[in-house]
Amino acid sequence: MTDRSDPLAPRLLICDVLFTGMGGAQSPGGVVVAGGMVAATGDPAALRASYPHAREETVGGVIAPPPVNAHTHLDMSRYEFTALPYFRWIPEVVVPQREKRSVEAALHGADTLRDLGSGGVGDIVYMHAPEVMDALLAREDLGGVLYYEALGTFPDRADDTFRTVRERVERWRRLERPGGPRVGLSPHTPHTVSHRLMRLLCDYAAGEGLPVQIHVAEHPAEHDLYTRGGGPIWDNRLAAFYPDTFAEVMGRAPEPGLTPVRYLDELGALKAGPTLIHMVNVTPDDIARVARAGSAVVTCPRSNHHLECGVFPWAAFAAAGVEVALGTDSVASGGSLDVRDDVAFARTLHPALDPRVIVRAAVKGGHRVLGSRAPFIRRGEAWNEAYLWR
Repeated sequence: MTDRSDPLAPRLLICDVLFTGMGGAQSPGGVVVAGGMVAATGDPAALRASYPHAREETVGGVIAPPPVNAHTHLDMSRYEFTALPYFRWIPEVVVPQREKRSVEAALHGADTLRDLGSGGVGDIVYMHAPEVMDALLAREDLGGVLYYEALGTFPDRADDTFRTVRERVERWRRLERPGGPRVGLSPHTPHTVSHRLMRLLCDYAAGEGLPVQIHVAEHPAEHDLYTRGGGPIWDNRLAAFYPDTFAEVMGRAPEPGLTPVRYLDELGALKAGPTLIHMVNVTPDDIARVARAGSAVVTCPRSNHHLECGVFPWAAFAAAGVEVALGTDSVASGGSLDVRDDVAFARTLHPALDPRVIVRAAVKGGHRVLGSRAPFIRRGEAWNEAYLWR
């Protein structure tokens, strides 16, 4: 009889969900590790039969490549976590603590991701702290996309803003290194970027093949903005940074049935194939427009909960064939930079959704958003203890 206590025997690791980086996930799953290499993956019963001498360990949880944090704000990593309704959170949390947005904070966040063994990051670099981009581009332990954020609600200032953004992006692109982070663009939201600036940025990104992220349909109050030009977001805005009416920002009058997604689509912004962040408060027509555009979506479950945004309609997006990834958003709204916490929280928010779908989204969905590739857990590959999600 085989001695299963033999320390040199192969290990059979049994988990609740296994995602190898290829195809779909399986539940339960198992991985046989021998001599520091992956010997086999698959159904636990089949692996027991093929490797009867293996030392079995029930590790539970998830075995998968490290998850990707597909959306965050590293330069806000020194903020205090605060849960407030979204329309209050911006003026009461983001703006008063803006002096904390710094290179030091961004590097602290990057260190945290490194220590977590993150599979990559989609980071939004604050428009008024461009030095953060230089610092993060120099990191040799950071992969993914650094999206330079653009804001500006006055259409008559759009050309000057765009010129500055383009000059900076073109300089930064010359600093990209193989295997390092790439430079992208992030027109912040369709209500903080004028129609002209949004069109200039998205046309430029499409022409240059730049990845794009836009925050869209995050809070229910956005409905009031696009349908009647008012509501809590408009009432709580920093008036000095906006024209007199929201119609001036959009370049069109608000109207019943208008949504942020429909507005972006009719503006032509979706032709750039942007990744759309949050997408909590959407209609079936919105989801159909996103699917036709081939855009991916990133959900930030904890942040959406803390800012009282609602629950992301994951099943509807999945049914439409839209690629879904996960992000933490900022420490200030999400609570941490560990996207595994969002995976766990998503499983409580979506109890009817197969957990294999959520795990796959955190890995493969994230890599697809960033244009990278997940490592494979397969026979002949080196085993990494980071594949055990603790």
